[in-house]
Amino acid sequence: MVQSDFFEYLKKDTPIENYIFICRDKKETKQSFDIANFLGFKPFRLPDIRASFGEDLRAYQQEIFELIEALYNYYNYTETDKILISPIRTALMELPKKEFFSKIELEFASTIDLKELKDRLLHFGYSFVDIVTQKGEVSIRGDIIDIFPINSQNPYRVLLFNSEIESIKKFEIETQKSIEEESEIVEIPPAKLSLTEEQFKAWESRALNSNFDIFEKDLESVGFWCLGELGEDYLTKFRPIYISNLRDEIDEIYSLNSPKVSKDRLLSIETIPKAKEFRDIKNPNINLLIDTHRDKRITVIAKNLSQVRGSNLENIQNINFIYQNGTINLISKDELILSLNRASDIKRVKRASIVLDELDIGDFVVHENYGVGIFRGIEKRKTLGSTREFVVIEYQNGDRLLIPVESLDVIDRFIADSGLVPIVDKMGKGSFKRLKQKLKDRLFEIASEIINISAQRYLKGGVLLKVDREEHKKFIDSAGFTYTPDQKRAVEDIVSDFKSGKMMDRLLSGDVGFGKSEVAMNAIFIAYKNSYQSIFIAPTTILSSQHYKTLKGRFKNYNIKIAKVDRFTPTKEKKAIFKALEEGDIDVVVGTHALLKAKFKNLGVIIIDEEHKFGVKQKEQLKEISLDAHLLSMSATPIPRTLNMALSQIKSFSELLTPPDSRRDVKTFVKEFNPQIVKEAILREKRRGGQSFYIFNSIANIESKRDILKELIPNLKIAVLHSKVTAKETEKTMLEFEEGKIDLLLSTSIIESGIHLPRVNTIIIDGADRFGMADLHQLRGRVGRGGREGFCYLFIEDREDLSENAKKRLLALEKYSALGSGAVLAFYDLEIRGGGNILGKAQSGHIKQVGYALYLKMLEDAIRELTGEKRGEEFSIDINLSVNAYLNEELIGEDRLRLELYRRLSQIENLKELYEISSEIEDRFGKLDRITSQFIDIVAIKTLAKSQNITKIENLKERIFIEYIDGTRVEIRAFSRDEDDIIEATLNFLKSGSSLNN
Repeated sequence: MVQSDFFEYLKKDTPIENYIFICRDKKETKQSFDIANFLGFKPFRLPDIRASFGEDLRAYQQEIFELIEALYNYYNYTETDKILISPIRTALMELPKKEFFSKIELEFASTIDLKELKDRLLHFGYSFVDIVTQKGEVSIRGDIIDIFPINSQNPYRVLLFNSEIESIKKFEIETQKSIEEESEIVEIPPAKLSLTEEQFKAWESRALNSNFDIFEKDLESVGFWCLGELGEDYLTKFRPIYISNLRDEIDEIYSLNSPKVSKDRLLSIETIPKAKEFRDIKNPNINLLIDTHRDKRITVIAKNLSQVRGSNLENIQNINFIYQNGTINLISKDELILSLNRASDIKRVKRASIVLDELDIGDFVVHENYGVGIFRGIEKRKTLGSTREFVVIEYQNGDRLLIPVESLDVIDRFIADSGLVPIVDKMGKGSFKRLKQKLKDRLFEIASEIINISAQRYLKGGVLLKVDREEHKKFIDSAGFTYTPDQKRAVEDIVSDFKSGKMMDRLLSGDVGFGKSEVAMNAIFIAYKNSYQSIFIAPTTILSSQHYKTLKGRFKNYNIKIAKVDRFTPTKEKKAIFKALEEGDIDVVVGTHALLKAKFKNLGVIIIDEEHKFGVKQKEQLKEISLDAHLLSMSATPIPRTLNMALSQIKSFSELLTPPDSRRDVKTFVKEFNPQIVKEAILREKRRGGQSFYIFNSIANIESKRDILKELIPNLKIAVLHSKVTAKETEKTMLEFEEGKIDLLLSTSIIESGIHLPRVNTIIIDGADRFGMADLHQLRGRVGRGGREGFCYLFIEDREDLSENAKKRLLALEKYSALGSGAVLAFYDLEIRGGGNILGKAQSGHIKQVGYALYLKMLEDAIRELTGEKRGEEFSIDINLSVNAYLNEELIGEDRLRLELYRRLSQIENLKELYEISSEIEDRFGKLDRITSQFIDIVAIKTLAKSQNITKIENLKERIFIEYIDGTRVEIRAFSRDEDDIIEATLNFLKSGSSLNN
């Protein structure tokens, strides 16, 4: 698009009422929006929905919400200066009529009929869930309504007193806690459309009875293809006009599918004429342009005053500053319009602090004393005449272990490599105890090794590297893009390390394509400017080649000498490079472990990518060379928070959680296996010049699958990859794939996780129901890395064979294509595995036996012990008081929510944490009933008892017996045998003991 065309067109006082301005894509729509906004119009932009007619729209859920929100705002805006802007693909869809965009308002102190409200929200298209995490969801629990309107950045919590609205507050998705500030009113637009019950049922019936080939037909997946009398053709309703020449786009649309609108009709639509006075400025040098065109009317657009102050333009005369969003850069003979804003829709990936365990009956768990068992649910049992809840774990021979819910810190979900089925342990045999002791001894070795290397590096002191801020800023500006806030923080961390005089040992974590290499190149640049050399080591030839290309491109305007050494480097050339490194004639060398024998004249910085993928021997060599230089390790998996804390004394961490601007969400489709869909997906990718992955997790049958694909698409260039293919052949295949010589890579799930392949934008996963959620999420992340939209097809054999839970998880992946709260569980699994990765695969045998979570917990304990961090002696506390105490299901109805709260309550370390969670429960679920309140008291008793080395508390009527770790027994008496009195007497005794200890 040429911004100047639209700018001149709108400036001509053209009547724009009843127009729809049609653009090529999302980018052009945003540029048009900025122009209209700048010129004083009220623009509304529709999202770019690139779905073919009949395609599953669940994958486009985010765009559908944006569409509803934009049309709702457009139709409810009553002034005449409004403009509707739409990408062509969206304008070709049948879209809803104006009358279906009414709203519900909930106002403080007003009264509501809860049943009527539920019905209206249902017919407005809101989904009823037990915990609200996404737009378009609602949860009603007694007198609490949680709702996430699609036009809000935060969900709302509405508290009722009988039928009157007592308070309205926003709340945080990540913590589920209310934000203190009260709201007077919450406006609720439709999540789909505002319909009557009859209209809603008729629409739903059309969707369910449609003949589309969709995994799960409902309003989310096919509703917008079945609008019927609810929709209309916007190209007829409005007067359409193209903002730029869309001939190519129209040709592409008709090559992919056949819209209902004829091609001739689209080609006949008018296009805005070319600008005569104004022209666009690409990549403007703002200061230079202002200096050169001082005689013109100059307008500078900025988000805020701080941005202007940071630009050194604040004191220049004759500049008109306009404070708004948007990016416009135009010039004419009289006027100059420039923007300090950068076009960006970047959002930081948020981590939820609440992780729903979602333990299902039949899932594997690991108990830290009894080993791997099977979770059988939560059961109520009577003990000493009172009712409590227990988690039931089943072991070999049907033996069952009951774990009090206040002691859930002793179990974890069993997380292991994909497809691994653990062996269930036998209770009372002692074999798990022996295995754990053996593992503990080995972990002490690993922990002491980590600590010793760190101590040696610390005692040596660091290479002091000075930073010229002006020079460094120029280097950052020359990147050609704006650093994300995370990148800026990580670079500052590295600069601080260099200036500290201590040896840097920093781990940089971030998904592939999130900009780790750019951060690392700052370290190389600073080392070069201080006359020090750098080494950049990767585990595979293809990854090192990729880094070499990146470095060559980034440093091309600097006199930095870069060399590469890998298994394909000829011996003669390798010798010459090693000699040049020793003599200081090469500044940076990139390569695989082949580099580890090199000697340097003046080594200052070592960068290691995916260190966990190196073998034991290479790791030893890495340790040796890393003793005398600053060390930056990079990893594509998240760092577990607990491990971060345990290692924080000896290692520093930086994380990149903001995706780059070009990163697109991957559209995900769940389908029953269909060769025609496979063929169409592969050919569609091939038509747009891309490549595909086909994941098939059976080495025995992978060649047969290749034959089927060749028969399906005879001219397709296919390569096969799995764990039995030699390392040399794997490298050769991946290099050919990277160079575009192969159309499709048929592979098991071993496909290289660290490689950036921007041309690969379709992934087909055969037998998706046999993968874990984290594995599917990680595999999906292999595509959509370039500027193009990625597609992920999750194929299953027979939907009727799927459990409801498996179906739910697959549909969740389809609906939530971005890594967010919809995939928190996947992120949790990846985070734990990331800990395994950071520490290497040498202990994979032990991890298989105890799972990632327990393995990391034991390693953290070993590190803490060796670094002198005092932790109290671990012992179990047996509390047998005749008190009814559990989280009442009448207050918290969902087992998974109760289980998650039990888990968090079992891990608290002091009363402050306990009462914070108690306050959260009251905020989320309502006033605590007696049974729940007594459970909070039991957890308080357990917490205080632990701090005072008490191992047992029990009662007989009003007599309470307290036993200490040294065998001492104390007896106290309650006022009566009533539950309240027993709890009060016990807490008073423990609190007096706690104050004595302090």
